Amino acid sequence: MFLQNNNTAHLIYNDGVPNSVNYSRKYGHTKGLLLWNRVQGFWLIHSIPRFPPIPEEGYDYPPTGRRNGQIGICVTFKYNQYEAIDSQLLVCNPNVYSCSIPTIFHQELVHMPQLCTRSSASEIPGQHFATLQSAQGQNFVHFAKSDSFLDDIFAAWMAQWLKTHLLTETWQRKRQELPSNCSLPYHVYNIKAIKISRQSYFSSHLDHAKWCISQKGTKNRWTCIGDLNRSPYQAFRSGGFICTQNQLIYQAFQGLVLYYEKCN
Repeated sequence: MFLQNNNTAHLIYNDGVPNSVNYSRKYGHTKGLLLWNRVQGFWLIHSIPRFPPIPEEGYDYPPTGRRNGQIGICVTFKYNQYEAIDSQLLVCNPNVYSCSIPTIFHQELVHMPQLCTRSSASEIPGQHFATLQSAQGQNFVHFAKSDSFLDDIFAAWMAQWLKTHLLTETWQRKRQELPSNCSLPYHVYNIKAIKISRQSYFSSHLDHAKWCISQKGTKNRWTCIGDLNRSPYQAFRSGGFICTQNQLIYQAFQGLVLYYEKCN
């Protein structure tokens, strides 16, 4: 899967580690992997438990990724963006289960080597925001919250910062969902069903994906993909979201919304 050498680094994390039946609540509710060298690399953010396998075991896609709907976004970044990503990962507090970060990266990337060895002594802020730019010049923003930010990341932070009403699609397990929230200037609504085509749709109870988009008709058309569900229990977990104003991505996700829950 990865070519190991002194010029290439990788870091893989998941709160549900491959070949384990347990999920770690000690670390963030966050899943992804990074691979990079001194020129560029990529960051995959996804929702699939127990994925991917450790590199030595080759590629596989787990049954946990087939049971419900899932999501992922993979972005290529130049190396000069990795210092900002390094700071975001510290706040997300990922459960790292495979990593290799040669010493040539340690001066610029302070936190990832510590996360790799689980020896982080850095003070973790409650929340941290970063602007990022892909290798092709696409602009992104990233929101990261720690377990000391005891609130719904969508309503308390993302919607207000992005200045847009958000439609959120997250895993809506029965008796574990937050209601739609219209108490702040920018509102957050729960998507309740997704349509893949005119004949195919499914409930958010069956969708393990975590994403949100600006409400149709609003000026700021954002799409965000990340880690956390709209659940009262997720206020106590670390995680983050990467957001873009790419209109092709927005239109693709806008077309998936079958209906959403208004505020009471």
